[in-house]
Amino acid sequence: MFRGRPRHRTYLLMPHLPASIVPTLLPFAPLFTAPTWRHVQVLLTGTLLAQGPRTVAAALRVMGLGHAPRFERYHRVLSRGRWSGVQGSQILLGLLIALLPPGWPLLIVVDETLERRKGARIAAKGMYRDAVRSSKSRVVTCLGLQWICMALIVPLPWSRRPWALPFLTLLAPSQRANVAAGKAHRTVIDWTLVMVRLVARGLTRRRWVLVGDGSYSCVRLGWECLSAQAALISRLRLDARLFGPPAPVPPGRRGPKPKKGPPLAKLATRLEEARTHGTETTVQWYRGETKTLRLLSGVCLWHTPGWPPLPIRWVLVVDPADPLAAEAFFTTDLTVPSVRVIEWFVLRWSIEVTFAEVRRHLGVETQRQWAAKAIARTTPALLALFSIVCLMVHRLREHWASLPRSTAWYFKPQATFSDCLALVRRTIWAEGNYVNSLADQDQVVISRPAWERVLAQLAATA
Repeated sequence: MFRGRPRHRTYLLMPHLPASIVPTLLPFAPLFTAPTWRHVQVLLTGTLLAQGPRTVAAALRVMGLGHAPRFERYHRVLSRGRWSGVQGSQILLGLLIALLPPGWPLLIVVDETLERRKGARIAAKGMYRDAVRSSKSRVVTCLGLQWICMALIVPLPWSRRPWALPFLTLLAPSQRANVAAGKAHRTVIDWTLVMVRLVARGLTRRRWVLVGDGSYSCVRLGWECLSAQAALISRLRLDARLFGPPAPVPPGRRGPKPKKGPPLAKLATRLEEARTHGTETTVQWYRGETKTLRLLSGVCLWHTPGWPPLPIRWVLVVDPADPLAAEAFFTTDLTVPSVRVIEWFVLRWSIEVTFAEVRRHLGVETQRQWAAKAIARTTPALLALFSIVCLMVHRLREHWASLPRSTAWYFKPQATFSDCLALVRRTIWAEGNYVNSLADQDQVVISRPAWERVLAQLAATA
């Protein structure tokens, strides 16, 4: 499905990788040389097993390589290694698409996230709004790095809600950093256009949907999605400039043809119409709940100065239980029903859960690289590791029923990412260290180096 230039070599897997999760990693082997691939496996396994900060040093310690004389080779995988993260994202997207059930749409969510980092040697940092700490009445700004992430919405058998599995993440340097480096500044939309082209290059002639919040409500992005065989779904301002179709041009009339018709009423003035004449519909809402809303929809042209009018389907949403709640959404696919527009936009929230999980369980914001190439690679790799863990768990079908780790005082109805990570860790520890034990023995045989690794991990502070 994806085009690339894999290197044909013989790759060996390290002995600490269990056979049950090896097939998940083998598709990424052609990205690296044979020595680098061995180092990548050590770093990946150590990152999964480590607790607390996810640094290269922490990964080496948990793998029993704290006294390795050539430890710098593992650092060079990120800072100097000649491998392509873009090709890796294409491979990962292909693996994730294989998880989609028949009939499930190809929904890709895009959103930006802030990695709180500071330091004189981190050139791409800037001051951004911290969405985690900010509220409607209080805006908190923070120094850090801005990342733009694309994730595929995938329904997983161990959860009632679909998950957002990241596959492509790019660093968006701040305007101040670009000016200091003498480079032209790229906005969030500029980087998103690049990512749309990268995804479209692999998904040849396959329809897909890009879902973003209000930051991606842009005519320019809408036209780019149409050229990439994609549909854009996002919020729409209630005062957006909407127009009807242009009137037919009389035969023989010379001059430029009109691109848009008469202006339409602002959506802000049609709220009462939506409450009285809107279609009452039950939609799938957040947390797996259902909600009754009134929808008013139509097809028109959305115009922004400097760009041709974009044909869209707008959906005005009002809540009968809350007279003050009103929102508008749009899609560039005029055939999508209004209910689907709302339900697909609701699925966008899964990426916010993913961002919280990678911070809590995979150590995003704890890495300490200073080299520009290592910074640009580490956070995308940790976000991709979230998806790789889900791919590993998907192969362990016999554990799905017992995946939620419930206790006597807490019943867990469905599994979360912490359960998935715990299963992968348990599999690595068990199959990687206890391979000499027989299934019918009461005692477990473990080697002295493996025993020391387990004790060191248990005794280390968080």
